[in-house]
Amino acid sequence: MIKTNAMRIIETAGIRFKTYEWEPINGLDAVSVAGYLKKPAEQTFKTLVTEAPTNQHGFDHFVFVIPANKDLSVKKAATAAKVKSVEMLPLKKLLPLTGYVHGGCSPVGMKKAFPVFIDETAILFDTFFVSGGKIGLTLEINAEELAAAIGAEFADLTLD
Repeated sequence: MIKTNAMRIIETAGIRFKTYEWEPINGLDAVSVAGYLKKPAEQTFKTLVTEAPTNQHGFDHFVFVIPANKDLSVKKAATAAKVKSVEMLPLKKLLPLTGYVHGGCSPVGMKKAFPVFIDETAILFDTFFVSGGKIGLTLEINAEELAAAIGAEFADLTLD
């Protein structure tokens, strides 16, 4: 297995994790990944990148990590990020901005460090599952250790 940037960063931080490799036969969405891994969808998380307009006519970017079976509440996300509003990053901007492709976006190891927010339900589990930084690679890791290593915050982020 080739180590990804995300794996190297986590190893350097001294955090234990397990890797799971899978074939994207049934799709790239996180619910499909959970099914393939035979793990609960509420314990398998997806990484979403958003943008918020700034006063300087540019954008601030934020990363939200939420359960596979949930939808992001943009209102809760904006509140967590302390901005007026956020919207999903257009897909064509994902690779140039983060270095990751759709279906392989990890909250760890992006080209630039963006604020990361993890849904608070992640702490209900000893470990949770997130992308390892490429399609077909998932990491099992402790959410609190990951958050400490990347400076992420926990928040209520999903629609009820």
